[in-house]
Amino acid sequence: MAKKTVAAKKAKSETYIAKAPIRRLMKKEGADLVAAAALDKLIEFLEAKAAEATKEAHKICKVEKRKRISAADVRNATR
Repeated sequence: MAKKTVAAKKAKSETYIAKAPIRRLMKKEGADLVAAAALDKLIEFLEAKAAEATKEAHKICKVEKRKRISAADVRNATR
C-alpha cells in the first residue's frame, strides 16, 4: 500500500479579531447573510485601523515620556 501524502495547508495570516462578534455586529446592523470573504475583509480592515491607531498613540506616549497608552491617547490618535 502506498503512503498517503498530506498536502500542506495554506498558511493563514494571524488574526486577532474573532469572526463571531463581528458577524453578530453586522447582523445587528441588518446584514442577515454575510459572505465569509466579506467578513474576512472587514476584519482585515479593522485590524489595520487598530494597528495604525496604536502606533500613533504609542508615538504620543513616547513624546510625553510615558509607557501606558490611555484612552485619551487613542482618541487623539484617531482624530
